[in-house]
Amino acid sequence: MRVWLALVVAVIVSVTAVAVAEILTVRSESAFRARAEDLAAGSAVTAAALVSSETTPEGARAAAASAATRRRIALFLFDKDGRRISGKSSNGVDVESVTGIDETVRSALAGRRLVQSTDGGRRIIVALRLRTGSAGALVAVASRPDLVAAGDIVRGQLGLTVLIAIVGGAALGTALALLITSRVRRVTTAARAIEQGNFDNPLTLRFNDEIGQLGSAVDGMRLHLRNSFATLEAERDRFRSFLEQLQEGVVAVDRDLRVVFANSRARLQIGRRALAPGEPLPEPWPDLSLRDLATPLFKAGAGRTSERVHTVSGETFSVAGVPAGIPGQAALLVITEVTAADRRERAEREFVANAAHELRTPIAAIVSAMEVLQGGAKAEPDARDRFLAVISRQSDRLERLIRALLTLARAQTRAEQIELEAVDIASLLEETASVFRVRGGATIEVDCPPGLTAWSHYDLLYQAVGNLAENAVKHANGNPVRLSAATAGEGRVRIEVRDRGPGIPYGDRERLFDRFYRGGSRTAEGFGLGLSIVGGVVAVLGGEVEIEPAEGGGTSASIVFGSRSAV
Repeated sequence: MRVWLALVVAVIVSVTAVAVAEILTVRSESAFRARAEDLAAGSAVTAAALVSSETTPEGARAAAASAATRRRIALFLFDKDGRRISGKSSNGVDVESVTGIDETVRSALAGRRLVQSTDGGRRIIVALRLRTGSAGALVAVASRPDLVAAGDIVRGQLGLTVLIAIVGGAALGTALALLITSRVRRVTTAARAIEQGNFDNPLTLRFNDEIGQLGSAVDGMRLHLRNSFATLEAERDRFRSFLEQLQEGVVAVDRDLRVVFANSRARLQIGRRALAPGEPLPEPWPDLSLRDLATPLFKAGAGRTSERVHTVSGETFSVAGVPAGIPGQAALLVITEVTAADRRERAEREFVANAAHELRTPIAAIVSAMEVLQGGAKAEPDARDRFLAVISRQSDRLERLIRALLTLARAQTRAEQIELEAVDIASLLEETASVFRVRGGATIEVDCPPGLTAWSHYDLLYQAVGNLAENAVKHANGNPVRLSAATAGEGRVRIEVRDRGPGIPYGDRERLFDRFYRGGSRTAEGFGLGLSIVGGVVAVLGGEVEIEPAEGGGTSASIVFGSRSAV
């Protein structure tokens, strides 16, 4: 790990340094070239002013030669027909060496001012039209080899800087890798100890960064697993004590038909050694195969079975099979002696059936949890609190359902007692958005003109908008959700909630406001009450709710108040 981490840091530093060097080089050369073009253009304009003051070709040529000497540039004059009227060379520059001279002259005579760099920035050409005097156009050529030299110096210095950055990045990456791998190794050692069932070695890391927080989480898991194992062992002992008091034999077997647990009554009925944990399920009776009876209990949709067997000693046993509830759980075989009178037989059979039904879930759950945790799942965060997580999840869902039903009932029963008030729509939308921003995992955008007010009921309207926003966030697939409001004409106010999710199938639109209807997609959790609540609230407030596909994809849900709703 330390090698590739050091390489990653070095590569990142190197790539960044090369990119910065390249950007600086390009920008420096561009700045040098722009400055040179400005200087060349200024010299050309000054020379053009001198030449324009001359009325004869001889005077114009003399003025151009003087300006070329003072400005250290090459100047060429052309008449209004594009014919050259100055010398063939100027300041060591031959006119024929100027790239595109004919096109340059035509552009200048047409009134277009031309400033361009050629030969990699070494030469700058400026073409101007002369509106007065005997000449028609002036072409100035400035040679700047110093720009190339300056660029080479910049590139050389940047290359040295890049080399230093690469060496420094490699050293920094190596040091960082050593530090990180050392701390990660301590976390790994602690996790392996937990996997092996050793919960007595605490883990402490010095810094409270991500690795430190991971170490704290692993150590917290260690403590929690130690307590959980102690609790499970205590529960197991209590259940075993309870099962030992039963007059029926109870045998728990796994999918491989090996014994997981057997109480003392079952061991008396079948044999103590044959029912040792981990041993294959025995076949004590020729007339009934326990393995054939237990095998179907692990199939999907299996139900309880019951068989009777008469032994050679004159005893009669009823063997009830209780299937495994979910994959990984154990199946139960409940063995009852039924050789007594009919009434006792019926009473005992009823007791066995009831006991088997009541004991199936806790016994199977505890046995399954022990198997999964002992099999290595104790190192997984989601395995340590499985039962508490299930209870918490179901409690949360029940709480949401009760809250949803109470909200819907309030919206329907207060139709004649609702007291309307002036509601600041911008504040309401911001409060709605803040709930999701605090919760995290969703981006909420608010667009509402300040001062927009509606005649409504704040709490009910907040509940309706919140349900629309909740629904939008669930189906937005991580995309932003937009809350907006505006006047809709004729004193109406429109509040819109728009998402960029997959949209609503056409066949689901007519039933969106039905109670408990969740549409064709069930990827998001919910009871199908959110939109029903929205419909009830909006009806009480005298408005309308519209849900339709949004332009560009997603869904647009709008609440529109009637003509008397706007303030």
